[in-house]
Order: sequence, then structure tokens, then C-alpha cells
Amino acid sequence: MGNEPQEARTSTDDAILQQQYLRALSSFEGIVLSQIDVKNKLGDRLNYSIRAGLIILSVIAFSILVLLLTLSSQINRISNVVGSMNTHFSAVSLRMDEIVQHLGSMETQVANLRRIERDTGQLQAEIAGINDITGGISVNIGSIGEHMAGTRANVETIALTMNAMNIEVQAMSAEMHRMAKPARTLNKMFPFP
Repeated sequence: MGNEPQEARTSTDDAILQQQYLRALSSFEGIVLSQIDVKNKLGDRLNYSIRAGLIILSVIAFSILVLLLTLSSQINRISNVVGSMNTHFSAVSLRMDEIVQHLGSMETQVANLRRIERDTGQLQAEIAGINDITGGISVNIGSIGEHMAGTRANVETIALTMNAMNIEVQAMSAEMHRMAKPARTLNKMFPFP
């Protein structure tokens, strides 16, 4: 009789232990399922972040490409303008050489006129007319000097403009370097193969 209550108690303890085991097993299963669900959500978020990052990088790369194309076209235009300016400057230098030659010949002619004036008193009227002509030539030379001063002012203005354009190009280069810094950082974090 003493063995029966002990066996009943053992079976009751086994049933309680079985229920506790089942409860613990279901709790563990719920914890594992919730962890799997959390990991799936985190994986989805990571995939979305990677896709968003790739889209942002694509937009940045496209904008950099557009900026580089614009910059290269502007540089081509600037080089064309500078080439045409060089041709104009060479034409001006050729004209200046011609003017110097004409001035030299005019000086020799004036020297000849003075010698003729000293030697011949019969040609004073013609020499007076020639003096009038040389006066007009000196006026023309003065106007040529004024035009050359205007040309010099234009050349100085062009030089200032080119200096300002050079400063702008350097500023654009610094801005491009600054704008590319986040892309380089992202490339360090997620290097592309």
C-alpha cells in the first residue's frame, strides 16, 4: 500500500514535467520563430538599404558624368576661343610689322624731302603740299596710336577675362573633388568588383 501513492505521485510528477516540457518547448519555438522573423526583417531592410544606396550612387555617377561632359565641352570652347585669339594676335603682329616698315620708309622719304628743300628753292610750293601730306600722315599715325591703345585695352580685358575663367575652372575642379568625396567614402565601404 505504501508503493501505490508513490507511483501515483511519480506519474503525476511525470505529467507535470511533460506539460512543463511542452510549454518550454513551445516557448522556445516561439522565441526561435520570432528571431527568424526579426532576422528576415533585418535582411529585407539591408536589401532595401543596399538597393537605395546603389540608386543614389547611380544618380551621383550620372550627375558627375553630366558635369564632366559639360566641363569638357566648355574646355573645348575655351580652347577654340584661345586659338582664334592667337590667330588674331598673330595677324595684329604682322600688321604692326607692316606699320613699322611703312613708318621707316616714311622717315626716309621725309629726310629726302628736307634735303630736296635745302637744295632746291624752285620746288617750295610742291614741298609745302608734301608737308601738308606729311601732316595728314602724322595725324593718321596719331589715330593709329589711339587704335593701338584701344587694342591694348582690349587685350588686357581679354587677359582679365581669361584669368577669371581660370579661377572659375579651378573652383569647379575643387567643387567636383568635394562632391566626389561621399562617393569615394561609399566606394571604400562597399567596393564594387
